[in-house]
Amino acid sequence: MINRFINTNNNKRYYTLDYFYKKKFNKKVTKISLNGNFSCPNIDGTVGYGGCIYCSKSGSGDFAGDKNKDLVTQFYEQKNKLSNKWNDTLYIGYFQANTNTYAKTDILKQKYEPILKLDNVIGLAIATRPDAISEDCLDYLEDLNNRTFLTIELGLQSIHDKTIDLINRHHSLECFSDMVKKLRKRNINVVVHVIFGLPYETKDMMLETIKYLNKLDIQGIKIHMLHIIKNTKLAKMYKEKPFPILTKEEYVDIVSDSIEILREDIVIHRITGDPKKEDLIKPTWLLKKFDVLNSIDKELARRNTYQGFNKSILNRVKERYDYYIKPNSLVIDATIGNGNDTLFLAQKAKNGHIFGFDISEKAIKNTKELLKNNNIDNVTIYQESHENLLNTLSKYQGKISLITFNLGYLPGGDKTITTKVTSTIKAIKDSYELIHNNGVILITVYPKHDEGNKEHQELIKFIKNKKHQIYHNDTNKEAPYLIELTKK
Repeated sequence: MINRFINTNNNKRYYTLDYFYKKKFNKKVTKISLNGNFSCPNIDGTVGYGGCIYCSKSGSGDFAGDKNKDLVTQFYEQKNKLSNKWNDTLYIGYFQANTNTYAKTDILKQKYEPILKLDNVIGLAIATRPDAISEDCLDYLEDLNNRTFLTIELGLQSIHDKTIDLINRHHSLECFSDMVKKLRKRNINVVVHVIFGLPYETKDMMLETIKYLNKLDIQGIKIHMLHIIKNTKLAKMYKEKPFPILTKEEYVDIVSDSIEILREDIVIHRITGDPKKEDLIKPTWLLKKFDVLNSIDKELARRNTYQGFNKSILNRVKERYDYYIKPNSLVIDATIGNGNDTLFLAQKAKNGHIFGFDISEKAIKNTKELLKNNNIDNVTIYQESHENLLNTLSKYQGKISLITFNLGYLPGGDKTITTKVTSTIKAIKDSYELIHNNGVILITVYPKHDEGNKEHQELIKFIKNKKHQIYHNDTNKEAPYLIELTKK
């Protein structure tokens, strides 16, 4: 197993908040949840009444402090509860319940500033709505950001208008994206909340929300599983007309897909919900938080993927190499290019052998130099077209574990020298004679340039009646993709 994701200190395959804090502050950082006794414009009638349909009576601050106590007292009570778990830590005051910028600036100062004065407090995290940050508030937040480590947590939940209306959000996607831009203009870190399993949303809709966020300048994300809490509008809706609730397996699958899509620089603050047992109606599997977290870890390990995996089809290619190549495998790199894949293959099949083909003198030279610099001696290179694979390696018929094609032109080389559709199809046909019964042919296709599009069209026809799998990492039809061909 090869884990190429590096933003972790505990073998997680995603960018964890704990890792981010320790890298930034060189110490454990703990968030202390506070209840500033704020209201919400979606509760008091400013934009709507009753709040979001899933919101609990505590304003989604179920683990925050007691709103009837002053904030400093809340802070120390929460801190004392955690002292047995973490006694040598820095702190961030987390204003969690309801909408924590929904007040005049002088009131915000009265609530925020005392927390900043406490020992070992290095920042604030403020949960709010995108429609509840005034221009005066933005100016104050900018000042705070210059004095402390500030994070603004914005609720989005979904990008889909029907869902937003159904859950009673009362703000638009445009309002959300505009506020992200305003905050980032002031260099303020933004963390976005999304909810999976909202009524009637499909898996594709949830993943579309993640893809949308990838395009925004955000620094963090919190992924929640929808949970139905007693005495909420959602509970009433579910009782009157039950809607499908994600199973744990479905949730793990969607979260894993989301992690693969998510930009690798976005910190994942949360990937599951944390409801109170006494208030929870559905789903009860959420109560086993660590089981959910472990299941996500296991699923990513099973896939051998990680955060940002879908950024490049080459990540999928390497994952397939990992899956198929054993230490003693015989492998053909039918298009060696600059030698990066050849090197990777040689390191995987360290007790086997790699046969490399290319017509470009520059490609041959670059590859040999790379292999020499890495002390690789299990590679034989042929300056020949891949259409001659079978003739050149006829004695290895039925013995090859994997043959890989990276179609197109040499990166950094002459773009007029490219693989051609006729020779490519012949080489692939001959590859079936070379691979053993459990062998595989991997073809990375680049349909964007003219010859690449011809290869794409002919390959789609060729594989129609072949055992195959196609991997896409992008909805753009011109993006590179991978074809996997097997005998059975």
